Amino acid sequence: MSTSGSQLKTVSIREGVASPWIYSPWLDLVVGCGAWSAPLLLLSYFALGTSARTWAVAFYGLAFVFNYPHYMATIYRAYHRAEDFQKYRIFTVHITALLVLTMLLSHVWPRILPWIFTIYLTWSPWHYSGQNYGLFMMFARRAGAQPEKAERRALYGAFVVSYLVLFLGFHTGPSADPLFLSLGIPAVVSRWEQALLILAFVVLSVFGLSRLARMTGWRKLGPSLTLFSTQCLWFLLPAGLSLIRGVEMPQSRYSTGVLAIMHSAQYLWITSYYARREASSEQILGEGVRNWRPLAYFAMLVAGGIALFVPGPWLASRVFHHDFTNSFLIFTALVNIHHFILDGAIWKLRDGRIAALLLNSRERISDAAAGAGSGMAAAWQWLVGSTSGARALRVGAALMLLAWGSVDQLRFYLALRTDNLQDLQRAARLDSMDSRLQMRLAQRELAAGQAGPAEAAWKKAIESNPADPAPRQALLQFLIDRSRFEEAFELTEASLKYFPKDANLLVDRGLLELRKGHASEAIASWQQALVVDPGHALAHFYLAEELDHEGRAKLAAAHYDAFLQQIARQPKQQRPAADKVIAILIRMADCQVRASEKSDAIRSYRLAESLAAQTQQEKLESVADVNEAALQAQQGDSADALHLYQEALRLDEKTADRVGGAQDWLAYGHFLEEQGFAARLAYACFVKARNLTGSDSTDVSREAAEAAKALEHENLRNIAALRGDLEPAWREALALRQ
Repeated sequence: MSTSGSQLKTVSIREGVASPWIYSPWLDLVVGCGAWSAPLLLLSYFALGTSARTWAVAFYGLAFVFNYPHYMATIYRAYHRAEDFQKYRIFTVHITALLVLTMLLSHVWPRILPWIFTIYLTWSPWHYSGQNYGLFMMFARRAGAQPEKAERRALYGAFVVSYLVLFLGFHTGPSADPLFLSLGIPAVVSRWEQALLILAFVVLSVFGLSRLARMTGWRKLGPSLTLFSTQCLWFLLPAGLSLIRGVEMPQSRYSTGVLAIMHSAQYLWITSYYARREASSEQILGEGVRNWRPLAYFAMLVAGGIALFVPGPWLASRVFHHDFTNSFLIFTALVNIHHFILDGAIWKLRDGRIAALLLNSRERISDAAAGAGSGMAAAWQWLVGSTSGARALRVGAALMLLAWGSVDQLRFYLALRTDNLQDLQRAARLDSMDSRLQMRLAQRELAAGQAGPAEAAWKKAIESNPADPAPRQALLQFLIDRSRFEEAFELTEASLKYFPKDANLLVDRGLLELRKGHASEAIASWQQALVVDPGHALAHFYLAEELDHEGRAKLAAAHYDAFLQQIARQPKQQRPAADKVIAILIRMADCQVRASEKSDAIRSYRLAESLAAQTQQEKLESVADVNEAALQAQQGDSADALHLYQEALRLDEKTADRVGGAQDWLAYGHFLEEQGFAARLAYACFVKARNLTGSDSTDVSREAAEAAKALEHENLRNIAALRGDLEPAWREALALRQ
């Protein structure tokens, strides 16, 4: 409920001020004012980390008794009286029709779903904030406060500022959720803006609350202050945790989790009170309305809520073979947006009827429209009437919806039982057009050794949602793992007919072309992928590898560099492992050496060495050291080369890497020989390399033996003395300085 920006002059029922409470102090404070926020937020935070599936089922069940009915409460408020229907016709008819068209369009064109969902997730906390502000002002006025424009603006500003703090948190940096399109505000900018907004919140709050307290005293403002603390918990606490401890709040969890439950319960609390008062006032005015029955009212809200959310996705998946999950997300987002628009229009304290019923004023409640005799109104009057036919229709529809809702609950529960193959199969039998369910089913079938059913489930997932790359990628990997390359290629080609500009598909086709031995076609596919998406990291990587293999070092180095730049922009958790990044840096540097880009190569080697040292990848650090040492020696910088060779050998000894150590001792021996150091030291290095290879007949072993033998012939007298004890020579070689 949004009651912001209201101006109202009220007359009390009696001298003084009526009771501030709606139902009772404990219910009003706990549910209406959100006093249960702190314990419920703590419970959900710790419980979701330990039993996410249990809580997912619990939240889905609670949606039936809180979330869904609270949407229906707004529908009931806007549509059940002909005069209200006519009064808000722009919202009840025209905007509703526009959203229905959007719903149909989004089923045909799934690419607009992220835009719709982003609007929904961003608008949700604004809607929560508007409801909190409206209830805050309602309680303040019921307590006797008559705030002037300055107080109202300050307090409204505080609520707006608290929302903006959360808004900045939502839209800072890139989004990790494919359904949420973040504005990508830089973190540094966002943090400073949030800090300034929090300061503004404090100033506005102190001014507005202190002025309000002068009118009533702090004690009478208890309900309003509780609501104000709820606003702080819902909006400023997540931002504070993010600023101080770097704890991020996912947009979807914030807008659809425990806060949505508390908001919905709060909404039902106030709308049920309003509906009861409205029924009583109509009875007093002689409009022939029966006594208000809370159970019947709530049953109507539950059945109506189910009607808003459940039949649509089921019918879309069954009749039109649309993905159930996507359809559910579309209905969720658009029903919410419709609710936000309609709610913002009808719940205003400046509306005389609303004010009279919520503030206990004597204002005349008589805005019934004289010409409410339209066909729609007459049909509605018959439906809510007391005839046996209308009663049977209502009861039958309610029972059908409750049964449908129960089946939906059962299916949701079974679909989450990822460790139970039979339950997943039962869920699929209830509705098979669900790509996420079919993905879980395929993984479970494969784990059970049922390759055929797993393949069928992936194909069903692709049929349900052709735009989702996940099932296609899983099926491709399945076919490749079983060496069914031709089928994998055919799947890729078939998919490209529908999605010719899908960069991932083009990359996959390139890999399959390469497996068939068509290197030029593979390169063409990867280049085409980069035309579609110049920042596609894997396309750069595969191009670099193939160009490197073909000896086109300059181009390969450029694509390695582009790949590394792309992954540097990704969130840390999405980047490749450090050892893979270091290996690619070394390969890029090797390409730069062959392309005569020596200074670039040295920078690349040093970056690899630095990253390897930071991540304790000693073997890779040793490789980078030796490669740079060889390059430095070619450049004439023998002092740096000497130091790098020695550092590499120390790392080899630390990691007990016999193979790498043998290669590095051999390279170091050649370096010492070329630089004119004592022959006995080079000889000692060759012998060390041969000793590390043992009896293995490797290229390194043979080369080391031949190099040592050549030095023996040339320097027999100087070397003969070393044969008994080479240890001093090895230590001397490692301690050389230049």
